[in-house]
Amino acid sequence: MASAANKARVVVDKAFRIADVDKRIYGSFIEHLGRAVYGGIYDPSHPETDSLGFREDVKQLVQELGVPIIRYPGGNFVSGYNWEDGVGPIESRPRRLELAWRTIEPNEVGTNEFMAWAKEIGSEVMMAVNLGTRGVDAARNLLEYCNHPSGSYWSDLRRSHGYDQPHKVKTWCLGNEMDGPWQIGQKTPQEYGRLAYETGKAMKLVDPDIELVSCGSSSTGMPTFPEWEAITLDHTYDVADFVSLHQYYGNRDGDSANFLARTMDMDHFIRTVISTCDYVKAKKRSKKTMYLSFDEWNVWYHSNDADTKIDPWTVGPPQLEDVYNFEDALLVGGMLITFLKHADRVKMACLAQLVNVIAPIMTETGGRSWKQTIFYPYLHASRYGRGVSLQPIVDSPKYDAQDYTDVPYLETAVVYNEEEEELTIFALNRHLEEALDVECDVRGFEGYQIAEHIVLENDDLKAVNTAAEENVKPHSRGSAALKDGFVSTRLSKASWNVIRLKKA
Repeated sequence: MASAANKARVVVDKAFRIADVDKRIYGSFIEHLGRAVYGGIYDPSHPETDSLGFREDVKQLVQELGVPIIRYPGGNFVSGYNWEDGVGPIESRPRRLELAWRTIEPNEVGTNEFMAWAKEIGSEVMMAVNLGTRGVDAARNLLEYCNHPSGSYWSDLRRSHGYDQPHKVKTWCLGNEMDGPWQIGQKTPQEYGRLAYETGKAMKLVDPDIELVSCGSSSTGMPTFPEWEAITLDHTYDVADFVSLHQYYGNRDGDSANFLARTMDMDHFIRTVISTCDYVKAKKRSKKTMYLSFDEWNVWYHSNDADTKIDPWTVGPPQLEDVYNFEDALLVGGMLITFLKHADRVKMACLAQLVNVIAPIMTETGGRSWKQTIFYPYLHASRYGRGVSLQPIVDSPKYDAQDYTDVPYLETAVVYNEEEEELTIFALNRHLEEALDVECDVRGFEGYQIAEHIVLENDDLKAVNTAAEENVKPHSRGSAALKDGFVSTRLSKASWNVIRLKKA
């Protein structure tokens, strides 16, 4: 048996509600970057493509994940993008120097093609507008092109391009990472706030039913965080519905215990942004609550060195192609748990990105596709994390890491799907050397039984998946048992667990 020091207790009750889980927290992101589009979702050279050149095998993997919303077309790319280049006859579209990633953009895939692809896989689109090199006019015109039924210049132009029905894009990002010096058209918070407000005001005149996302800080490490949020939201609070958060983590120094504790930084980030939003709300005497869109998040560091060796001005080079290992999947699971713990304010999130570029899905151009290690916690959360997020009462042993103190070995979130009469416990054991015995009080769920205990585990934290071999994949041989209203289980060291209960 595990020692007394490695035991954890959890209490779960229907009354301890955080909020309904917005399915859009399981969103993702496709940018015109690397092989995300060209050689990823779109590959006319592949033997299995649809009439537009999109890969059928990639569609199936995306559909398996159940991705509810996909951010597009960027990212840094959008801050230099002229959306008009990507509509109309493909043979007439210009090839452009793409300055964000220093590639050639052929514009073979644009707004209409992406909308058709997203519709086929069952995803909504979170569209971003260019507030780097452009502004109010381009944004309102793009919205009119996408959403207005007919009878105006831009809507009739869309119809002439073969898309009679409007795309009805509901969610729009007002630019991307405008605080970043790497961004084309970087703005001060005052400059961005004014431009975003005026752009949003015009867009909501075109279509009052849309939702708008105001740019937040690009990471917790930005020197202007959280002042950026306080200043920009002072301008955009009345027109925006969400503020964005972006964060990536890495393990460059090989400290796995510290790496797996980075969800504590993410939690602090979210809490700080919530506090800043509520400060602006109080300052404005507003009755509106600002929600959070964590629309870029992932592990990203493996490919940094390789990216410095890529020649500029090519189409679809292999940029940002992180090969994810097992410990990366553990952290991704922990980040998903963090969203569920903040389901009252985090209403959208986008794993960045979806295919090839820091992605759960990889492809060979013209060849095979496969699942990276991070595919699985994302799949499990998307599939089983729908319902009401409950607040578990957790008593777990803790450890101190390089950058964090009092890190609980057990990280957990609980989702109750009343309609399906299902209860799901997501549990991450951060202990790198020992199992963790967990007892969970679920006496409020009378008549429930264990349906499944999924485990993602591997003795090698650095194990990876390839096109030829899937070394990291889940099994359903977990030890969870239910007796007299208590779930008892042993979580193996460094493991991701999904314990599913269903009413008999």
